[in-house]
Amino acid sequence: MNIIISNNKDKPIYEQIAYQIKMYILNGKLKQGDSLPSIRALAKDLKISVITTKRAYEDLQKEGFIETIAGKGTFVSSTNKEALKEQNFKIIEKKLTECISIAKASNININELKQIIDIIWEEE
Repeated sequence: MNIIISNNKDKPIYEQIAYQIKMYILNGKLKQGDSLPSIRALAKDLKISVITTKRAYEDLQKEGFIETIAGKGTFVSSTNKEALKEQNFKIIEKKLTECISIAKASNININELKQIIDIIWEEE
């Protein structure tokens, strides 16, 4: 798991961490039962405060993405696949709304936008 944080982003660091871990779970790179680094280990690796990583883990746990077992560690939880899919839909809708706004402001029509999506889809 490779987490990249930026002090220049609009989002707080704990949100950046939580978002990236969510994406690893949602795209299947982290699977149910996979262990996550301890709060201290992640903080040390990212060179940030333990409080920041703790906040990210707490948010992920509240949302049902991870679970912590005392004395054993933190693991990807057995989340409902439909809930994960719905979460992905929300993320996609938000990002596409932004893209459509930019396209409209730039006089890019729907067919040109679809072509861009098709090209990117094939490259990924």
